[in-house]
Parts: sequence; C-alpha cells; structure tokens
Amino acid sequence: MSTEVPISRRPALTPVSWQTATLTLLTVALWGGNPVAVSYSVDTLPPVAVAGIRFAMAAVFMLFWCRMEGSQLRLQSGQLIPVLILGFTLFVQIASFNIGVVLSNSSHASMTINTFVFWVVIIEHFITKGDRLTTRKLVGLFVAFAAIFLLLSKRETATTTSMDQATLLGDLILLFSALVLAVKIVVVKHSLKRVEPGKLIFWHNLIGVALFFAYSAVFEKIEYKGFTSAAIWGLLYQGVLVAGFCFALQAVLLRRHSASQIAVFSFATPLFGVGAGVLMRGDILTPWLFVAAGFVALGILLVNTVPRSVSTRQREEAV
Repeated sequence: MSTEVPISRRPALTPVSWQTATLTLLTVALWGGNPVAVSYSVDTLPPVAVAGIRFAMAAVFMLFWCRMEGSQLRLQSGQLIPVLILGFTLFVQIASFNIGVVLSNSSHASMTINTFVFWVVIIEHFITKGDRLTTRKLVGLFVAFAAIFLLLSKRETATTTSMDQATLLGDLILLFSALVLAVKIVVVKHSLKRVEPGKLIFWHNLIGVALFFAYSAVFEKIEYKGFTSAAIWGLLYQGVLVAGFCFALQAVLLRRHSASQIAVFSFATPLFGVGAGVLMRGDILTPWLFVAAGFVALGILLVNTVPRSVSTRQREEAV
C-alpha cells in the first residue's frame, strides 16, 4: 500500500535485481509459514485470543514505525469511519482464519487464504469497476478454483505423524476468511485516498485488538498454563517477523519497485505454506494436495502478471 505521489516527486522504478528477488522471496516464505505459526499458537491458546496478542504486537510496531516516519496518528475529519470499518473487517477476517486453522491444517490454510487474490480480481471487475478481467486473469481464476475444488473434494487420511486433520467445515471457514480479506484489501485501497497508510494500519490494528480481546473475554477461556514455548514462538513469529519485519521490508521494496513487480512473487506463497506444513506439522502431501498447490500458484502467477507491452507502458507512466 502506498500514497499517491506527484509525478515529479516519484522516484524512478528500478528493475528487479537478484537481491530484490531474494528479499521478496524471503517475505513470501515468511508469509507462507504464517499458518504454521498460527497452528502452533492455537494448539494451546484460544484462536481469537491469539489474534489479539498478534495484532497488539503489530500495533506497537506500527506506533514506532509511524513515529520514525514522522506520520501523525491523530484522526482528522472523515477518517474515523474508514478505520472503524477496516478494524471490524480485520476482526472478522483474522478471527475466522484462526478458527479455520483450528478446524483444518496449515497446508489447506495456506492455499485457501491465498485465494483472496482471485476474490480481489472478481470484486474489482464486477463491483468497483477498477480493474477489468482479461483472458489471462480468467484462465488464472479457472485454474485456481479448480484447485480449490480438488482441495474440498479430496480428504487426506490422518496418520500418526500428522498433527492436524483438515475438515470441510474448516476449509469453508478459511475460504470465507479469504473473501473477507479481499473485501478488506479493496476497502483499504479506497480508504488510502482519505487516510495515510501508516495511520490507517495503526488504527485498524488497534480497533481489531479491542474487538479480539472483547470477544475472547466473553466467549473464550484463557489458561496461562497454555503458554507453551511452541505457542510463544508462534506468536512471536506472527507478531514480529510477519507483522513487523515483513511489513518494513516490503515498504522498503515498494519505494524502489512497483507493486506489480513485487506481487508477481506471491505465487510462491502457497508453495512455501504447504512445504512448511508438511515439514513442521506433518501434513499429508498427497498427489491431490501437490496438484492443488501448484494450481493455486499458477493461478496467482497468471493473475499478477501482465503482457510485456502493458507492463512497459505502466512503468513509463509511473515515472
């Protein structure tokens, strides 16, 4: 996410070097491992409480980030409604994601949550009219949803080495979370016209934290003996590496490269996620799961890439 900068003040975009590609893939790998971190946390802690702790850490990080950037945190006229809406969507999206992880496994979570890319395309074509469907994007959507059909129709059999058992209910909840995430991204895109990025993220984190802890206080029971070392490391991974380090690194990369140059690497996210789930949680890597992960990755690649002529024209317009 970035604010609009006058053309005369925009830095020239640079080609993606191998260093940039490596750093971008690092953020993608860390994002891919996030469902595994959530799985370890919700093993012993309530899912919505985990979300509250994670985004409390994220809010603290954003507070320091905004101070470092010199951003003002006081909300101005007309800015309260957007942050309230985004805080609520954050609550719904992350709460449903964490609950879905409890009822599924990290491999399925990684693939289903990354379908948000396709929901964004559909919303922007049919509702906001901001970005139109192309043949390439339609093929990407078809491939991705074929993968999800495989994921929902083929159930893996639990073994003694697997720590989690995926269920149809869990996968459907995760798909709902992906849809809410897509809505949130579209709303963020339009809210950035009224609220600065750092301020927007800080306040939507803060409102989300209040809702997470309010829900958890009423509907969940937290036992402090549940704070195992695995749960703590999982929380630190989500709050420090993903919400902190990944955000900061991506912000630096977006100052030198366009969002489309960086987004193309996101195709690897479900692949890293499935790999982490298999290696760390013992998820069953069936042929169907392998095919589904590949199809989701291919779909993301097709949706996020544009023909060379269009890409060149966009870069010329940007500078």
